[in-house]
Amino acid sequence: MRTRSLIILCLAFSLAIAATAACKKAEESAAPAAAPREPRWADLFAPDLSNAEFPAGIWTVADGVLTASEDQAIWTKRDYENFVLDLEFMTAPGTNSGVIVYCSDVANWIPNSVEIQVADDFADEWAKAPATWHCGAIFGHLAPAKSAVKKPGEWNRYTITCAGKRISVVLNGETVTDMDMSLWTSAKANPDGGEMPAWLSRPKAELATKGRIGFQGKHAGAPIYFRNVKIKEMQ
Repeated sequence: MRTRSLIILCLAFSLAIAATAACKKAEESAAPAAAPREPRWADLFAPDLSNAEFPAGIWTVADGVLTASEDQAIWTKRDYENFVLDLEFMTAPGTNSGVIVYCSDVANWIPNSVEIQVADDFADEWAKAPATWHCGAIFGHLAPAKSAVKKPGEWNRYTITCAGKRISVVLNGETVTDMDMSLWTSAKANPDGGEMPAWLSRPKAELATKGRIGFQGKHAGAPIYFRNVKIKEMQ
């Protein structure tokens, strides 16, 4: 009798183990596949600017704020394509600067890149300039849909998405610019017939959509400040 009870107990134990294993396998089969990992934000520049290219002594970082003492650009050492660039900038009275993408020639960057304008639109000099020179514009080519820049001394936020020939710009939560570079086939006139600066001598439709990222320095005698510059690369 005791032997029979022992056999029954062992059989019950075995069945319980088998049932537990079956349930676990069923749960694993029912679990959704892991979602693909989202691209991660990374600092565009190292804190010591060791991964940047710029003339010695021009660009400095203090308390996380990047600024320049002269009108010389700072560049990434590598090319980027298909990315989102997120950053903060602060103007001073009279600031005229820019965020530069798709640069294929840092020695002659003005016609060989796309510049997203940074400007103190409250200064008469820039307020009275063509709309394609206002903050948030694709400089010389496409005016911002609205004015969204803050007064000098206040931090602004740019989110710039570069996906092939499409460039969109969000300034302080407002979408201000959306450009399809393929429409800019002339080096003399914009698609709306507006004249462009003569020094922008290459049609944007011809530019590569992969290149260096940079920031213009102390242009027009007024400083510019950047911080929290992050990038997220996309497939």
